[in-house]
Amino acid sequence: MDAVKERAGLTERLEAAALTGMTLAVWAQAQPGKACVIDPDGRTRTFSEVNANANRLVRLMRQAGLAAGDAVALVSSNRAEFVEVLAACQRGGFRITPVNWHLTEGEIAYILNDCEAKAVFCEARVAAAGPATAQAPDVRLKVALGGDIDGFLNYDEAIAGIEPSDIDDPVLGNQMLYTSGTTGRPKGVFRESPVIVPQAMYALRGYDEHSVQLCAGPAYHAAPLAFDVRAAMGAGATLVFLDKWDSERTLRTIQERRVTHLHLVPIMFQRLLALPDEVKARYDVSSVKYIVHGAAPCPPEVKHAMIEWFGPVLNEYYAGSEGGAGFMIDSHEWLKKPGSVGKRPALLGSKILDDQGNECPPNVAGTIYHQLPPGGAFTYYKDEAKTQASRVGDYFTMGDMGYFDEDGYLFLTGRSAETIISGGVNIYPQEIDNELIKHPAVADSATVGVPHDEWGEQVKAVILLKAGYEPSDALAQEILDFARANLPSFKVPRSLDFATDLPRSEAGKIQRGKVRAPYWEGRTRQI
Repeated sequence: MDAVKERAGLTERLEAAALTGMTLAVWAQAQPGKACVIDPDGRTRTFSEVNANANRLVRLMRQAGLAAGDAVALVSSNRAEFVEVLAACQRGGFRITPVNWHLTEGEIAYILNDCEAKAVFCEARVAAAGPATAQAPDVRLKVALGGDIDGFLNYDEAIAGIEPSDIDDPVLGNQMLYTSGTTGRPKGVFRESPVIVPQAMYALRGYDEHSVQLCAGPAYHAAPLAFDVRAAMGAGATLVFLDKWDSERTLRTIQERRVTHLHLVPIMFQRLLALPDEVKARYDVSSVKYIVHGAAPCPPEVKHAMIEWFGPVLNEYYAGSEGGAGFMIDSHEWLKKPGSVGKRPALLGSKILDDQGNECPPNVAGTIYHQLPPGGAFTYYKDEAKTQASRVGDYFTMGDMGYFDEDGYLFLTGRSAETIISGGVNIYPQEIDNELIKHPAVADSATVGVPHDEWGEQVKAVILLKAGYEPSDALAQEILDFARANLPSFKVPRSLDFATDLPRSEAGKIQRGKVRAPYWEGRTRQI
């Protein structure tokens, strides 16, 4: 009974602390010596150490003249300092923008200026970071992580002599992430009110005092940031960072660290499944009890195989940086509705509209619109035209397409910009890819529309083969015959090309625009 009361008291303290960004401080009091972050090289920082550094960082930024509401940019790979800067912004009232550290100098400089960063924390190994920051004249504080950058303070030296105790005037901070910028410059997704995750949500995901969270994707991206980094901080779990994707290393880490929770994207599933059977059998993954995935549509064949391997621990979401209703579906429900991303949420509405703005009936695909939350609507930062272009009344779209079935379950069919229009008929490439990937030789597929003088566009499959298979006319015909046996005739690719690689975004989504572009050189694609 005492343990139950103690847990209830801790939950109450955590809920109160979340309102001022001090959740991590409560965990540091409750479990000071527990590992908070384990870096890719094994370096470990405890909850007490991370919390102390977060307090030092708030004081450092205040000394530089930053106040609540000011912007902080973080250009860093997966490492403990990422968590410390994030924790500092949460309690100092600062608005943090994690920046994709793979971007070019000009792209980083654009984001630093656009988000109006007053402080910048950059990892020394990012060669573009220093020159990019030099192009951001409003930055008052420049701090280098993991080494030195000319003109920057050294992280460890800058905070060494600063008081580590909890600040006594915390203010809840915010974050602003940037869209991937597939068309034009990326835009900041801005909300006036920060999102607070209740402790009950962590309980639903099965977090307890033994939980270990693995972050195998880039922490600057929306999904790993929310489901790995912020979830571990909120739930008091140990966060284990990987620096880059390595399928076998991921399995080894799960076994050695007894990982319980992790976020993955479908391409990671595919790469894990592609490992030789003897390698997969070598590692014990029985500790895993919650895998959350999203970001890109998952071929049902791939998800079935993952559930068979890991058990019914997969939980799929569909949402975006912009927010929205938020669809979720667990493995048990998904097995009854394979391919769905979840049932229409009860709290916020979603609807499917055709090109004329009419609501589509069940099983008819259209553009997906999500209801804006009352008082929590987002804007694209400093771009009112883009903000308004995404909206119809109090609903907005991220450009995704799909349909509701007769039971209210949502199925994704792709993005509006990816739709193939052949002879006036809309064809959704994701549906075709979901079938092609079932062929034993196919590792991945990117179906695109290519020019056709009579039909406007024609369906072409661009195929990445599994190891051990070689491109040939015979294999191409075999895959096309397989498609013909499993798809309606108008969806069957009329041609097939083999590729040695398929371009993907940092979120794991196939970049169909890049796949399609060579076929349209010198021509204008009419949509």
